[in-house]
Amino acid sequence: MITRRTLMKTSAATGLTLAAGGLAAPAIAQGARIRLGYVSPQSGPLAAFSEADQFIIDGFLGSEAGANFEVIVKDSQSNPNRAAEVANELIVDDEIDLMLVASTPETTNPVATTCDAEGIPVISTVAPWQPYFIGQQGNPGDPESWRPFDYSFHFFWGLEDVISVFTAMWNQLDTNKSVGALFPNDGDGNAWGDENVGFPPVLDAQGYSLTDTGRYQNLTDDFSAQINAFKAANCEIVTGVPIPPDFTTFWTQAKQQGFNPMAASIGKAILFPQAVEALGDEGHNLSSEVWWSPSHPFSSTLTGQSSGELAAAYSEATGRQWTQPIGFAHALFEMAADVMGRTEDAGDPDAVAETIAATELSSIVGRIAFDGAGLPPFAAQNVAKTPLVGGQWRLKDGGGYDLVIVDNSDHPDIPTGGTMEPMS
Repeated sequence: MITRRTLMKTSAATGLTLAAGGLAAPAIAQGARIRLGYVSPQSGPLAAFSEADQFIIDGFLGSEAGANFEVIVKDSQSNPNRAAEVANELIVDDEIDLMLVASTPETTNPVATTCDAEGIPVISTVAPWQPYFIGQQGNPGDPESWRPFDYSFHFFWGLEDVISVFTAMWNQLDTNKSVGALFPNDGDGNAWGDENVGFPPVLDAQGYSLTDTGRYQNLTDDFSAQINAFKAANCEIVTGVPIPPDFTTFWTQAKQQGFNPMAASIGKAILFPQAVEALGDEGHNLSSEVWWSPSHPFSSTLTGQSSGELAAAYSEATGRQWTQPIGFAHALFEMAADVMGRTEDAGDPDAVAETIAATELSSIVGRIAFDGAGLPPFAAQNVAKTPLVGGQWRLKDGGGYDLVIVDNSDHPDIPTGGTMEPMS
């Protein structure tokens, strides 16, 4: 296979290019800057994940460490095929030194796969590690065939963490332990609903019954079949990992059809204030995983800001409420600065990959280290786990919602702001 290292430069950079300062480090050629590619879903149904990208990149390039870098940004358009296409553009046309990619397996997986095949180091985040790792294997159903990646590295939490958080929140309530599942036909949904690594075996072991009507297609406009099945099974809990517009459709139809569960713990779709606000008052006490918040006790290695200070700076700069991807987008650029600052030759992909593998960074999202902690052996080389807690959206006086952390069982260093409340 022809890799990036054998290619000649073919064209000028395309996409949004941002640069700052000159390079005063010996790691690359005199007068050059380290070139970072960054891919995220800036448009399409997953665009909310990238709302803070511009703020984060501006802050990075304005920092002392950021003066040594150029950032070339590409939009995956929430489409896996497009994600692979722009990753190839960044590698071949823009000749990047390091790829960064964020937000759901539909973006992270095709970019990571392309980079690993082309011998370009890539750091990804904002996708549970199972969809990231297992989804890229040639035969996801055959663990014996799984192999470590040479150039691909990922930091985030795993399905074991979100299951632990969700069940801990449900266990604060007096329910019948009957759970309805919304698992779409995508990387997240297939992993969350997997009979081996997903929710089914763990819920069964804890005495929960699961009603799973099968994988539905994203952007479905009628959830009557799921709602009727959940009502027939007397589900007092709903969980799943739909995209934001699909949960809005489901929840609106559920209320119209008289389905009112005691708890609804939803991944992905209700991570963002605007998604909950779109539901009006019906978003009160919806629950979700919380990867990062202003109350997380971590600070930036780039700016020295605490989590609270970074969130406040975002709100001041944009006029918008903080959102969870702020922390992880920032941590990607912390990783880039840390890795390239420790690499003797930033233009050598093998040297960069070796440096990433040796990372131990106390970042804005917590410790990032590829030391295998909390991971099965097959993923230990490529994945670093970050902490996860649980929260509920609460209506504020005067409108809008606050995300209140209500479970920190797995990470008591992250403070709670309340306890789990039933929806009705």
